[in-house]
Amino acid sequence: MWQHLRNMENKKSALLISGGHIDIEYTKKYISTRNYDIVIAVDGGLKSAMKLEVMPDYIVGDFDTIEEDILKKYTQIDGVSIIRLNPEKDLTDTQSAIEKAIELSADYIEIIGGTGTRLDHTIANIHTLQMMEGRCSEAVITNENNRIRIIYDKYVIKKNEQFGKYVSFLPLTDVVEKITLTGFKYPLKNYDFTIKGTLSLGVSNEIIDEEAEVSLKSGRLIMIESRD
Repeated sequence: MWQHLRNMENKKSALLISGGHIDIEYTKKYISTRNYDIVIAVDGGLKSAMKLEVMPDYIVGDFDTIEEDILKKYTQIDGVSIIRLNPEKDLTDTQSAIEKAIELSADYIEIIGGTGTRLDHTIANIHTLQMMEGRCSEAVITNENNRIRIIYDKYVIKKNEQFGKYVSFLPLTDVVEKITLTGFKYPLKNYDFTIKGTLSLGVSNEIIDEEAEVSLKSGRLIMIESRD
């Protein structure tokens, strides 16, 4: 049975199904507990949407990784819009899908299929999260083992809502100034992270209080919630 995933909360949310690795059984269970106002399949991610039995509102891509006969079926479904991109473009298909989600006023954007065997695509997608700074309140990449976001100033994590046991912090910019961690097993106060000097210091922290907070003065910090 095809699902039209809809969000009943005030925050308008978008699910982007990209073309990377997706654990279908895990993801089916995961998205069944969540609701989205907008679903966008990104090029080859349409195959995963079919396996997940999720009906997209939009299909975006240059369609170099999806068969035309599959795409043609969706042209005949009411409520599905297909946006065909020029193969010679500056933005990746996922970036174009993000722009569409923002155009549709999505305030929370979640990307699945944003990681996988193509490490260049994985890193590019993590950097792509920066596109949403100041344009939506929250953006994450999620797979069966990780939830990834970028911290610009401050973020609070509730222990009962965390994704897995471990929380790691990695500098995205050369320097991340005045990092403070409270509510964690390994707290910090006004500590500067640098790409060359403190790469391992932020790895595998744990939340010990009901709420934990990370804050920083300047720079960009990658936060990864992980489970084995």
